[in-house]
Amino acid sequence: MKAYIDSSVAVRSLLHEPGAIEDWSQWDLVMASALIRVETLRAIDRLRVMGALEGAQLAGTIEALRMVMIRIEEIGIGAAVLDRAAASFPTVVSALDAIHIATALLWIEEQGEPLLFVTHDVQQAIAARTCGLEVKTEP
Repeated sequence: MKAYIDSSVAVRSLLHEPGAIEDWSQWDLVMASALIRVETLRAIDRLRVMGALEGAQLAGTIEALRMVMIRIEEIGIGAAVLDRAAASFPTVVSALDAIHIATALLWIEEQGEPLLFVTHDVQQAIAARTCGLEVKTEP
């Protein structure tokens, strides 16, 4: 099965937080919106500024992020994604979550293949389910 992950999955895994989905080998292909680069680096930088990540731990986290990003097929954020994300959703959804959901939905439409949407974000999972996506939230 192919999986679409959002940044919550990457960040939780990088920081070895409780409930992190560590085993990505269960999926044939892991993909994400190009937005994942911005969101993961912002999360790491936020922790750096707050003093929660520094020195060797910060360097190790950034190196781990590089290794994670090698395994992810990034999907660009084009006009079609932005149009879909700007459209109405059946539930409350933030702008960034809408981009993730729209990216996954368009990939399914274009490829004609099933896709597992993986997130730790409860509200995003609800929105993705209401849009017809198969969703995984826990390990």
